[in-house]
Amino acid sequence: MKSDIEIALEATMKPIKQIAEQLNLSEQDWEPYGHYKAKLSDQLLDKVSTNKRGKLILTTSINPTPAGEGKSTVTVGLGQALNQLGQRAIIALREPSLGPTMGIKGGAAGGGYSQVVPMQEINLHFTGDIHAITTANNALSAFIDNHIHQGNELNIDPRRIEWKRVLDINDRALREVVVGLGGPVKGVPREDGFNISVASEIMAILCLSKDLMDMKKRLSEIVIGFTYKKEPVTVKQLGMEGALTLLLKDAIKPNLVQTLENTPAIIHGGPFANIAHGCNSVIATDLASKLGDFVVTEAGFGADLGAEKFLNIKTRAGDLEPDTVVIVATIRALKMHGGMEKDQLKKGNLEALKNGMGNLEKHVETIEQFGLPFIVAINQFPTDTNQEISYLKEWCEQRGIDVSLTNVFAQGGQGGIDLAEKVIRTCEEKEAPMKYLYQLSDSIEKKVERVAKNVYGAEGVEFSSKARKQITQMNELGYGHLPICMAKTQYSLSDDPKKLGRPEGFIVTVRDIYLSAGAGFLVALTGNVMTMPGLPKEPAALNMDVNQDGGIQGLF
Repeated sequence: MKSDIEIALEATMKPIKQIAEQLNLSEQDWEPYGHYKAKLSDQLLDKVSTNKRGKLILTTSINPTPAGEGKSTVTVGLGQALNQLGQRAIIALREPSLGPTMGIKGGAAGGGYSQVVPMQEINLHFTGDIHAITTANNALSAFIDNHIHQGNELNIDPRRIEWKRVLDINDRALREVVVGLGGPVKGVPREDGFNISVASEIMAILCLSKDLMDMKKRLSEIVIGFTYKKEPVTVKQLGMEGALTLLLKDAIKPNLVQTLENTPAIIHGGPFANIAHGCNSVIATDLASKLGDFVVTEAGFGADLGAEKFLNIKTRAGDLEPDTVVIVATIRALKMHGGMEKDQLKKGNLEALKNGMGNLEKHVETIEQFGLPFIVAINQFPTDTNQEISYLKEWCEQRGIDVSLTNVFAQGGQGGIDLAEKVIRTCEEKEAPMKYLYQLSDSIEKKVERVAKNVYGAEGVEFSSKARKQITQMNELGYGHLPICMAKTQYSLSDDPKKLGRPEGFIVTVRDIYLSAGAGFLVALTGNVMTMPGLPKEPAALNMDVNQDGGIQGLF
C-alpha cells in the first residue's frame, strides 16, 4: 500500500469554496488561505447560533503503543462513512504539533485513505495558529522580564515566576535554563524553562474560549507568578491582555479543510492530552455541531486522558455533551498490554491478546461511569489474524458491548460503514444526560482521587509535600473550585509507563500542582511526565526531505 503522503498528494481536492458551499456558507463567512484551506469568520458562530445542534460523537481509545492506534484515522473514516450514508457529517480535529511530527508518533491528520488534506500543510505550519500561540506566550515572557528590569513596580519575585517560554518542537535541553545573564543591561538573571507550545496555557485558553472577548478575559486572568509577599500577579496587572489578544485575533478563527473524500473538516487548536487537556477548540466543535447533522471529534490518547478531560473540562466550558463515544482498540496494542514485546506485535499471539483485554475493559468501565453509550471500534491492521479478530469481537459481544471491525485506513469511508450505522443507531438510543465524575465544589484532593481511582483504577493518591502546600495556596487564593487537568503518561493507566495492561494496587503520586487560571483548571503533574518532551534516538525528521520541485518526501 502507498504511504500516507503518496496517497495525500494524489488526492483530488475540491477548491475550499466548494467545501464551504457544502456547509451553506457565504463568502463573508470564510477567508481563503490558499486554494484548499480557509479561516472561518469569528462572527459565524453567532450567525448560526439558532441552528439545531447535530449529534456529537467523541472518539477515544485504549492506552496506545508509541506509534498511536489510529484514533484520528478512525475519526476521519467515520465522518466519511456517515457522509456515504447520506448524513451531513463534519469532522472536528486538533492541529498537529511539530513535536510528534518531527519526533516519533507522527502527525494528526489521519492515515491511509482516511486523511484530512492537504496533509503536508496541516502537519507542518498549517495556517500558523500554533506559531501565533508561541509568539503570544513568549511575548508575555519578554514583558515579564522587561517589567522586572524596568523597576519591577509590581514587586514580582523572580524566584516565583510560574510562566515559562515555549517552543513547538521536542527539545529536552530547554527544560531548565537561566535567562538575563550578561550584566545589568541584559536583564535580571533568573531560572526559567521551556514547555512545548501545545502545553502553553494560552493554547488551552484558545481552545476553551467561547469567542474573542472571552479569550481576552481569560488571558487577563493568567497568573504569571507571585510577589515577594506571595500574592498572585496577573496579566491584567501587567496590562498585556490587549496585546496578547491582538496576536491571537486570527488564530482563534477555526480552520476549514476536507478529507480525501471531500468531507468537511474543521481543525483548530492542539493541546496534548498527557500534559494538557487534549481537545480541539470549543468554538470549532460548537460551530461544527451547528453546521452538520453529525460531528465526529476526538480527544487525545486513551480514555484515561483525553476523554476524561473532554468530559470533565471541555463539556463544562463549552456546554457540550457527546451523544455517543467510540473507543478505538487495536489488536497490536492489546497484545502489548498482554506482555508482548513492541518489536513482535506484527506476529499473531492469541494468548497475549487475551492477557491484554483488561486494558480495554477498564476504558469501557470509564465511559460507563459517565453514563454515555459507546461502541468499540476495532481498527484493523494487515497483521491481525482471523483468530485474533474473532476473539476480540466475541469478547465484546459476550459482554453486550457493541463492536465494529473497521478498515478505514485501507478502504476509506467504505471501511467504516458498519461503524457509522451503529453510531447513528446508538445516538438515537441515548436517553439520560451525561454524569460528571466529580463536582466542582469537591475538594482538590477529592477531585484528583476520583480521577485516579475511578479512571485509572488506582488504590489511592500520594501528594508530595510541595503539592500539599500548593493545594493550601490554591484554596486560599480562591481557586479550589476549578476542575483538574491530570498530567500523566499515556502509555499506562497508572503514572508509571512500564505498568501496562490493567495494573492494580498502585498509588498515583502527584508531585506538583500548578494554576492555569485563564484556562480555568488546575494541572496535577504525576509520575515523571514532562511538559517539554525529548526527541527519540532516531527522530522521524531523519526520513524527511524536499526534492528539487518542492515535493515532500518521508512525511509518513
